[in-house]
Amino acid sequence: MKFFVAVLVLCSAAMAYGSLQCSFAAPNLPTEWIDMKSPCVNSMRAQIQEEVKASYVYLAMAAYFSRDTVNRPGFAEHFFKAAKEEREHAQHLIEYLSMRGQLTDSVTNLITFPGIEKQTWANGVEALTDALNLEANVTKSIRDVIIKCENVPKFNDYHLVDYLTGVYLEEQYKGQRELAGKLSTLKKMMSKHGEIGEFLFDKTL
Repeated sequence: MKFFVAVLVLCSAAMAYGSLQCSFAAPNLPTEWIDMKSPCVNSMRAQIQEEVKASYVYLAMAAYFSRDTVNRPGFAEHFFKAAKEEREHAQHLIEYLSMRGQLTDSVTNLITFPGIEKQTWANGVEALTDALNLEANVTKSIRDVIIKCENVPKFNDYHLVDYLTGVYLEEQYKGQRELAGKLSTLKKMMSKHGEIGEFLFDKTL
């Protein structure tokens, strides 16, 4: 009897829950506040994908240096942090589009799984070189977004341009300089001590 009552209660709850589910038509809201132009929005969406791709590349690097046969924990930690930063960049850009009213429609293709072309690196020098080139490409992409949003006919998106210039480019340039310094130090150590130099450099990361 208790089992029957329990089943009845569960069924009633399920039916009630089902009746509460509903869908609403999109509300009719004013659109005057949504002032981003299509070329700028499209370039921002492309930039989000660039940030996601960079995050996956860094994850691949981190996974490679985490292998027991490679065992470079310093490099692995460095690239795991880099992957997290790139993912956060993508998140912040998505939040920015939401603030500007640009995520009210479908977000299809906003984030797609990027292919990873490279999964192994000969040494730390090659990985840091690839990382520096990757950051340079991301920086160029950000500058392209800025140019696109500055030159929309009859509309200069001052706020977005200022945001990308003051926040993103600042971080990119500092990050590139840091990577260049690390690469320079590692090359010097390996030129004198070979793999032992890389092993010691890994301990500093």
